[in-house]
Amino acid sequence: MPIATLAEMTHGREADLFLLMTDKEALTTKTGKPYFRVGFRDAGRQLNFPIWGDSPWAVDCRDNWTPGVFYKIRAVYTDTNFGPQLEIRKIREAVEADAADGFDPNCLLPKSRFDPQKMFDDLLELARLRIESKPLRNLVETLLRTNREQLLDHPAARRNHHAYAGGLLEHSLSVARTCAFLADKYAEYYPEMQPPLDRGMVVAGGILHDIGKLRELAPRPEGADRTAAGSLIGHILLGRDMVREAAADCAPPLDAETLLRLEHLIIAHQRLPEWGSPLPPMTPEALLVHYADDIDAKYQMMFAILRDDAAPGPVTSRKNPLMHAVYRGG
Repeated sequence: MPIATLAEMTHGREADLFLLMTDKEALTTKTGKPYFRVGFRDAGRQLNFPIWGDSPWAVDCRDNWTPGVFYKIRAVYTDTNFGPQLEIRKIREAVEADAADGFDPNCLLPKSRFDPQKMFDDLLELARLRIESKPLRNLVETLLRTNREQLLDHPAARRNHHAYAGGLLEHSLSVARTCAFLADKYAEYYPEMQPPLDRGMVVAGGILHDIGKLRELAPRPEGADRTAAGSLIGHILLGRDMVREAAADCAPPLDAETLLRLEHLIIAHQRLPEWGSPLPPMTPEALLVHYADDIDAKYQMMFAILRDDAAPGPVTSRKNPLMHAVYRGG
């Protein structure tokens, strides 16, 4: 049987796949019948589908299948009204000998399309070129350099957007570049604004807005999980704490007004209480950081929906992170 990736599978095709199990959840139908919802993925795609209670795999799934373990699976790929599914024919844990057939755990984990070290260097360069205030620039560079090893492979989220190794760097760099563009545009549009738009502050906010994700999320092969601090406090306040801690040790010191405005960028970047922000953006700099962050996250979601959704017809399924259909064309 040929080896395939999930991205290569089409309706009715049978193949062998090396996949990482990401989820196993015990559920019941509306009529009270038990079943499992399982998730498997490779580097390019994630599938979630049911193992019904009357399936020949139900007992094996219950007793033996484990999230975080790699499996070799022979299955038929099917497109259904409930999304793509795998009809499993054979399944066993992957072993070292499977390397002869192309099994490589590192190649099955999702990661950024871009080189992490290059993204890190670009982020430092952006801070160096666009943040004129030396104390603010030193603070940003200190936080980046201190957390370099984590940043190189940290995801930006548990799911939905940039939820893969290097995703936090990719997202932060993209947001910071958008912040630099928006800061230039609106500083030129409104030169009479008082106080003037602080372009360096906007870029600093773009770089640091999600720095608390380093303490909120614990990366694992099957997907990031929240730490205790992530569950009880969240990345917004954790990020503000990281900024405060770094500011206390930085020389030259950051003045109180600048630190206050930077903290506000962190806590307001998601705008709404239901999204985690205790306050909305209350400065022009915070407003630009919020929208730069929001569009980058949503655009990556739309990209992934168009890439992965297999629903027939001109529009995708509504079952996606954006919670609405996306038009792909006739």
